[in-house]
Amino acid sequence: MKKYIVLTVLFALPICAYLFFASGVNSFAKLPTVTPNIKELSNWKSLDGDTVRLKDKITILGFPGSEILYNKGDAFNLDQKIYNKNREFADFQVVMLAPEGTEDQARQLKTELSGISDLKVWHYVFAKPEEIQAYYDALKLVGKLDKNLRTPNVFIIDKDLNLRGRKGKNKKGEEEYKEGYNTISAADLHNEMSDDVKIILAEYRLALKKNNKRKI
Repeated sequence: MKKYIVLTVLFALPICAYLFFASGVNSFAKLPTVTPNIKELSNWKSLDGDTVRLKDKITILGFPGSEILYNKGDAFNLDQKIYNKNREFADFQVVMLAPEGTEDQARQLKTELSGISDLKVWHYVFAKPEEIQAYYDALKLVGKLDKNLRTPNVFIIDKDLNLRGRKGKNKKGEEEYKEGYNTISAADLHNEMSDDVKIILAEYRLALKKNNKRKI
């Protein structure tokens, strides 16, 4: 009898967790796709000289611009409100696409952040200014990069290279649109983005559970 109770709990728990997350601040049953089929990153290199990929990863994508240290408060907010809470989840990562020539700034900021977080899945990737602008334009967003190739917004990219956010009518029948999350606003990260990241993570957990069950 105890065996069946344990099995029932193990099966029901992820579903209950998904329903709990879906009933939070986000009033969509599932986080909508804002831009489908975004481009994979080119062979741009990270600080470690590695090539970083978005496919098969849950990615928080950012564009810190050429003044990384000047705007380091954005990174600290993102670290504390989103990254540090989710970095242990499999396939989760943060990717910052920055202009070539900002490597020293990125390295210094990572050194500062490493005092409070393990940055093993926080990557800075570097490209030419025109490449960054072209990549951002291909995302087809309302918001724009500033003259320094920066936006305070960060974006959720799912494992299938879809940019996710809030688009269309929510469960209340109200029109809602949110393509990115403002790292200047701790409240925006703590409330809306935190909730939406939970939805994405719960979505993949539920899919994994279903796949594992089919294999049994």
